[in-house]
Amino acid sequence: MADTWLTTLLTDTPQEGFELAITLSRRGVKYTQPDAEVLHRLRPEYSTNADSLIAASQVVALNFQTVAAANNYWRK
Repeated sequence: MADTWLTTLLTDTPQEGFELAITLSRRGVKYTQPDAEVLHRLRPEYSTNADSLIAASQVVALNFQTVAAANNYWRK
């Protein structure tokens, strides 16, 4: 995946920042496993596993922490 899609971590609101964090997390999975067929085959396993869902939430939270820091926690 050579396309340039992430040009900034700056967002106008925390909501936009959270959505960017989710995008970062999903893109990370896509980079790690680029085969869409494999991703779809594995989805039933991880989508019903509490540990997998918690791990996914942790990744989103870490990415949100990064975006929030880049935005000075949206302080004006």
